[in-house]
Amino acid sequence: MNPLTEKQIRASFVNATRREVASATLPDLTDVPWDRLDYLGWRDRRAPLAAYVVLELDGEPTGVLLRAGTPAASGRHRKALCSWCRDLSSVEASLYVARRAGASGRAGNTVGTLICQDFTCSQHVRRPPTSSEAGTGAEAIADQLVAERTTGLRERSAQFVRGVLATR
Repeated sequence: MNPLTEKQIRASFVNATRREVASATLPDLTDVPWDRLDYLGWRDRRAPLAAYVVLELDGEPTGVLLRAGTPAASGRHRKALCSWCRDLSSVEASLYVARRAGASGRAGNTVGTLICQDFTCSQHVRRPPTSSEAGTGAEAIADQLVAERTTGLRERSAQFVRGVLATR
């Protein structure tokens, strides 16, 4: 992912009001490992149910405001498969819901998906393959498996953002 400035990030949101964008708490951008990210995702420290994702869509940074599902009343979390990275070793995935862009979103229409709770999909897809994934030739096909996982993550996350942009 190309490095982004605070101004670029704030200007990229397609489903947030100006007020929501202005009040968003951004992560420290100086320590972001841009070369190892497929998207930038974070939870807002000041608004526990607010989260944000910015990715490159058709060469442009595109940001989406998400709402995290409310925690279970029991306090127990269920393991779930992230629909973006599809990594079985991930700790937990949470339901995130995004208001659609434009008039559709203002009418209350949303889309949702399960994403790694801490937005670490880029780390998950870059981990070395296990022997069950690669068989006995793990070293020989490791780069290929990581490349396939990375491509899949980029495609599935972009598909979600396109769903936010859809007018229906």
